[in-house]
Amino acid sequence: MSPAPHDVAIRLKAALTAVAAAAASTLERFCDPQLAVDLKDDRSPVTEADRAAEAILRERLLGGFPTDSFLGEESGSAAGTSGFEWIVDPIDGTKSFIRGVPLYATLVGCRYAGQGVLGVIAIPALGELIYASQGQGAWHLPAGHAPGQQPTRARVSSRTALGNALWCTSATTAFAERGRDDAREKLNRHCGLARTWGDGYGYLLVATGRAEIMVDPIMNAWDAAAVEPIIREAGGRFSDWDGQDRIDGGEGVATNGQLHREVLGLLAADDTTAG
Repeated sequence: MSPAPHDVAIRLKAALTAVAAAAASTLERFCDPQLAVDLKDDRSPVTEADRAAEAILRERLLGGFPTDSFLGEESGSAAGTSGFEWIVDPIDGTKSFIRGVPLYATLVGCRYAGQGVLGVIAIPALGELIYASQGQGAWHLPAGHAPGQQPTRARVSSRTALGNALWCTSATTAFAERGRDDAREKLNRHCGLARTWGDGYGYLLVATGRAEIMVDPIMNAWDAAAVEPIIREAGGRFSDWDGQDRIDGGEGVATNGQLHREVLGLLAADDTTAG
């Protein structure tokens, strides 16, 4: 069952406003040498900038839609009754943020009855934005865009050969953490170029045709919820490593669609694709 288009449209408008406010708040602490960093139970870092940005997202989204559900990386979940669920990551790439690397993202996704209906990826330090909603395409504002500039339609690339493809990942060490360094080696061997332009920024590159493949061996729902509808509406495909269309499989792969089957073959544990 799909939601009414109007219900999605008003939520996209609210998401864009909330993301703009949250993204702006992260810039207030970006490159701040006094920024305190704490470690969560899983040993991943969190800062007061993460918490402040998520508080903005939570307040604005639930303030506008109090019967929606909410899941945030830092503040946890809130139950709702509308069938809509917001899933947010205030700073996707906190390690980059801490080090002053401008490729961190603010992510907001919304799902209805388990299906992604909208997504927003903002890259605050670059001033870049991409968003999408169900059946309405993906729309992109480039880095450093002028005030009032209109977004353009985002499309994945048309490359069909792995040898010409650029693949990205958030951290090469995550493959070893998962015990799948073989998958990383196969991607390096078969693809034309590899870069660690990761986190939400890597998925934005795929959606705008600047990269063909983005792979994460370890991925949470709040990392994937915004990504999935954007990749889909840009003409690509997002799945887990088994090819299942889900955001909660603990991993993720996005491609321009044409290369998806080949990439899944490279990610298979059985190395039958080595040449």
